[in-house]
Amino acid sequence: MDAQGPDVIWPIPNGKVLKENHLGKNIMNYDSMLVLAHFKGHPMGGYGGALKQLSIGCASRAGKALIHSAGKTNDRYETWKQHASSVEFPEAMADAAASVVEHFKGRTAFINVMKNLSVDCDCCAVEEDPCMKDIGILASTDPVAIDQACMDLVIHSDDPGRDHFMERVNSRNGIHTIEAAEDLGIGTREYELIEL
Repeated sequence: MDAQGPDVIWPIPNGKVLKENHLGKNIMNYDSMLVLAHFKGHPMGGYGGALKQLSIGCASRAGKALIHSAGKTNDRYETWKQHASSVEFPEAMADAAASVVEHFKGRTAFINVMKNLSVDCDCCAVEEDPCMKDIGILASTDPVAIDQACMDLVIHSDDPGRDHFMERVNSRNGIHTIEAAEDLGIGTREYELIEL
């Protein structure tokens, strides 16, 4: 949103871990948001989808450091010395996502592309090859519901790579991001899947 700064700082009054979110100032130039995510695994968060895009994707450099360190530092170099636990990190992501959802107040739509399902993120220097076949594209106005629906499609898949994918998600406590986001009231894990 802005590499130059200064950051926009939004309060997170009910945050589980974070009490404020740091974002690039140009986010203030928009009155709505379309969140496009490549749903896949992630080396730290277990998976990446709509909630990760709302949190890490919208955060400034300092915001990313605060999320990854559970609020301990806004310095990206110090973050690696003060990494968040597998409970704090998903909760910090949910906190940051909540501030973005609150700011746009229902003027967001989400698309998760379930293609090239690797256990690694596109941000990895060398990501593992996809372990599952493509599933499809999901759309929603609820970031919690869309991420839960994607997880359910993986969990209920008969693809031979499912267990490898879910090992990554479960070993990083990934589903806790969805749980924490629902607990913060930014969406629901209940949904109706309509196939087109």
